[in-house]
Amino acid sequence: MALFPTQPSQTADAYTSQAASLSLLPQDSNDPEAQSTKAVKATFITPRDPVIETANGGRLPAVPLDEAEKLNRFKAEAEQSGSSGGESTIRRDTTELAAAQETDDGASLGNQTSGQSVKPGAPLRAAIPSPKTHPLFPQLPLYGPPTPLRNFQSRAFQLSSAFLSLAFLGTIVLGSLFTSIPLLTRHVYLRLTFRDPDRRRPFYEEEKRREKVRKDSASAWKRQRRWHQTTSRVESRHQDDIGLEEEFEPTEGGRDPLICDVGYYARRVGLEVEEFSVQTEDGFIIALWHVYNPKDYTAVSPSRRAQDEPVVFPKDYLADSNATLCQQQPPGKQKYPVLLIHGLLQSAGAYCTNDDDSLAFYLAKSGYDVWLGNNRCGFRPRHQMLTYSDPRMWNWNIRQMGVMDLPALISRVLSETGFTKLGLVCHSQGTTETFVALAKEQRPDLGDKISVFCALAPAVYAGPLIGKMYFKFMRIISPGMFRIMFGIHAFIPFMMLMHRWLPGSIYGALGYRVFSFLFNWSDARWDRGLRDRLFQFAPVYVSAESMRWWLGRECFASQKCILATREEGRREEEEDEEEDEAELEEYFDNGKVHPSEEQGESSENPRRRGRKAWYDEHVPPMALWVAGSDELVDGRRLLRRFERGREPHVRVVHAKIIEEYEHLDVIWAMDMIEKVGREVKEVLWKTAPMEAREFCRVPEGCVSIDSGVDFGEV
Repeated sequence: MALFPTQPSQTADAYTSQAASLSLLPQDSNDPEAQSTKAVKATFITPRDPVIETANGGRLPAVPLDEAEKLNRFKAEAEQSGSSGGESTIRRDTTELAAAQETDDGASLGNQTSGQSVKPGAPLRAAIPSPKTHPLFPQLPLYGPPTPLRNFQSRAFQLSSAFLSLAFLGTIVLGSLFTSIPLLTRHVYLRLTFRDPDRRRPFYEEEKRREKVRKDSASAWKRQRRWHQTTSRVESRHQDDIGLEEEFEPTEGGRDPLICDVGYYARRVGLEVEEFSVQTEDGFIIALWHVYNPKDYTAVSPSRRAQDEPVVFPKDYLADSNATLCQQQPPGKQKYPVLLIHGLLQSAGAYCTNDDDSLAFYLAKSGYDVWLGNNRCGFRPRHQMLTYSDPRMWNWNIRQMGVMDLPALISRVLSETGFTKLGLVCHSQGTTETFVALAKEQRPDLGDKISVFCALAPAVYAGPLIGKMYFKFMRIISPGMFRIMFGIHAFIPFMMLMHRWLPGSIYGALGYRVFSFLFNWSDARWDRGLRDRLFQFAPVYVSAESMRWWLGRECFASQKCILATREEGRREEEEDEEEDEAELEEYFDNGKVHPSEEQGESSENPRRRGRKAWYDEHVPPMALWVAGSDELVDGRRLLRRFERGREPHVRVVHAKIIEEYEHLDVIWAMDMIEKVGREVKEVLWKTAPMEAREFCRVPEGCVSIDSGVDFGEV
């Protein structure tokens, strides 16, 4: 029995039917708008990530692999049905696909190969993805064009999730308030006994000093409308790092209104922000913020900041001199570009909440060209063709963030600046999407565009927090029940309504209590006077499908890793234990050097070689800052993977475990600049390409840093 139709009429009908099932609008009429949005072909961004191209040049996001492959096969057959040899070629391709299905055991993500052709101009039938998918990245559901039945199902999911997800959120809020009672009781008791409950905080004196300075500055701004006339400022601790303060003249000040506006907080420290729109290869429009000093850079026109075509790294993306921003600066004054990516449920504004102690502002004042990348949907869900109510707008997870969003952001920054590489700094989920994107079966060539990948609180392995009751509940329910509870659109969109409705101070306090309850975070190392501001840039819109990837029964929460199954992780741990025992036995029996005293890797031990490495030779140098008290993710295990040589192509240029830090302390702690920021600044310059170092401004404090000289290396 033939797998695919071979008669011309059957082929044409099959292609028409398949195209209709993947189009934007129903194709059962002669409506010109519907015809213009008809699916034409599937383009594979990677062998496992197809997007649908429409007749008008639009892009529709992820569809199941077999559906995309059918569309291309039927199109190829329809085009070749009248040519000799077409049928035999189709049958040969089908035979090869069936053979691949039999031989591919899907044992490891790093060992799978794709049947996709890499030859330029290859026919559509050659764009055959690997028939197997990894357990960590199951196929996404198929949502076709709107029909009465699909609309009814979509409304039903919206209705059920509106009640059930709100009940879930209410339970979390009540739980956070209930667990706050003992803390509140103790706080009141200490106040009644004339004791200061905050005196035990690690930065108590510094917090008091900063609070006084902020009050004095606000009063001075109100009187004089010029912040720089005040006698002291919070940021004076870092004047040696960022140079003379007169270079950065604040244009906003006074009492903090607690608003979700990165530009406002940039202006409070003498900087400015412009927003670019970036189109991903599957049609999403995402926000890219550029932080700059208005004294040495002029913002580009709105038309220049609009989205480009959904193509990344076109052949001439560096050739057009009109597309580069670095032309505003003479040689020696240009700044090396750095892209910052945020964590889960956050926006890139998380890097801009601590005045000059914010990582983004610190790097910008140090002499880098700072760009802040936001993932899809964010505060404003936008797509080239889809609307908010269309479930296809929300049919994505961490894989699409890494494979689509990150390359689009990097491509736009490089095309705007004219550089061939940039430094990449990511926190939490931002590190996850980068680790996924750089994997050798995803988009490994992306590593050629990154001079160094700085991972803050790297989220590769799960921490013990994933076993908490409410996370366990989300893990044990079936995918169908998950969709009934949380829908197939945005994840608990009521959180965004609360963000808009509640005053900033109430929302900030409530946000802290809820997230502290969920993730066991403490504000002990944060500036409590700015705590409400920290939560103005979270949460953002994320898809329920994305949260299911993190917390559902199939993926991260179950496998405990982003790129290896639980069974593979267990085998790794067993091998490590056996290896340690063998080395200890060798040490006691033969008096050899103890493993803890060895310098470098033991290359003779085959288990330390990268038999199942995730990355190839394209992977960029990596620098890691691990929060030692982080219960959400296990950064130590990632370091151990690198130390034991399981990733032979990964060069770790810097690694640090900050024992007292929790998950968010790497971007929000009061001493973050001393413990993280300065080192990030130095690593970025140390690893910058030599040709960029020759004509770029040397960042403050980096004059003595030589290229390629390792420090703090694992």
